[in-house]
Amino acid sequence: MQLLQIIEKHGRQPEDLISILLDYQACKTDNYISEDDVKMLARQLNLTESRIYSVLTFYTLLSTKPRGKYVVQVCNDVPCYVKGSVNVLKILEKTLGIQEGETTADGVFTLEFTSCLGCCDKAPAMRIGGQLYGNLDEGKIGEIIAKYRGQ
Repeated sequence: MQLLQIIEKHGRQPEDLISILLDYQACKTDNYISEDDVKMLARQLNLTESRIYSVLTFYTLLSTKPRGKYVVQVCNDVPCYVKGSVNVLKILEKTLGIQEGETTADGVFTLEFTSCLGCCDKAPAMRIGGQLYGNLDEGKIGEIIAKYRGQ
């Protein structure tokens, strides 16, 4: 879906910006909003670039840097931390062969720490794209990553 189609779908009001950014980022192969994208969005929505950047840099689902097809976000809020989110991150780093903040050489996965995912009862948790996974252990993590590699 192209930018103008996305804008038509959501509207041109300032309150539509998050939905527009999420949809636009999702349709891009590099999973981020570039500086050129921000300029184009500002023109199309009649908003300042700084307004768009303030939203882009606030929400962890949005990025101003290229990322993999699948962004793996490990919750690092208190309940997940207490239940072992650091171990989840170590397992993912080993499984994916990258460190937190990096993208796999094939461009498929980017690994990030993030704040609360809103599923504290399932700690430790992670999100891949919009899908939440909880009560994670090494076996479950391996199965989840294998599923994404097979897609």
